[in-house]
Amino acid sequence: MRTETVDSSILNSVEAVNLKKKYGSGPESILALRGVNFAIRRGEYVSISGPSGSGKSTLLNMIGALDRPSSGRVLLDGEDISRFRSIELARIRNRKIGFVFQDFNLISRMSTIENVELPLSIDGVPPKERRLRAMTLLRGFGILDKASRSPMQLSGGQKQRVAVARALANDPSIILADEPTGNLDSENARLTMEFLEKLNSDFAKTLVVVTHDLDAAARAERTIVIRDGLVERIVEN
Repeated sequence: MRTETVDSSILNSVEAVNLKKKYGSGPESILALRGVNFAIRRGEYVSISGPSGSGKSTLLNMIGALDRPSSGRVLLDGEDISRFRSIELARIRNRKIGFVFQDFNLISRMSTIENVELPLSIDGVPPKERRLRAMTLLRGFGILDKASRSPMQLSGGQKQRVAVARALANDPSIILADEPTGNLDSENARLTMEFLEKLNSDFAKTLVVVTHDLDAAARAERTIVIRDGLVERIVEN
């Protein structure tokens, strides 16, 4: 009887293969990533930690299709995005990945609900549908009453909830969070992590959180520890 062989890469949400990133050229060049290898399973919750300057944010930019590696490969759901054209990378970023940043990255000239609608607008979703979806998300995060306000009128915790709602607008399969609690007090930091972890546990979103906070890192199923542009170790939590 013939046995089917399953390509293990399609079981992984994110895979880095000998990933390198070099900035500049000549003697002034900086090798930010020196050959990083790891795989993150679909629906897994992983943290990436390490000291400042270790390459954490550079790595997140690579797997988030925000930047291209100098060499090596990045695979998302089995697709090698390393050689994708810019238009293809934009499609991946908008449909497959939800980003949550430390500084929120909200657009001050837009209202709260318009910020949440932005990925839907880029994807061509009709106005009525995107308004309804944005309202549903804001209601779920308990801030529907802030829909018409400018982000400048919101507290730090409210801004981060808007940022998470925006990250979910297109129902991405992968959530990437870069120091999501860095600008929050302890209570809002706890609430933000609980929101993110609920997406992983209840909706099977792959969750990757970059953090220098060891306590936050330990909440994940595994922690990938980066030092000097390399994977120093992978810890089961």
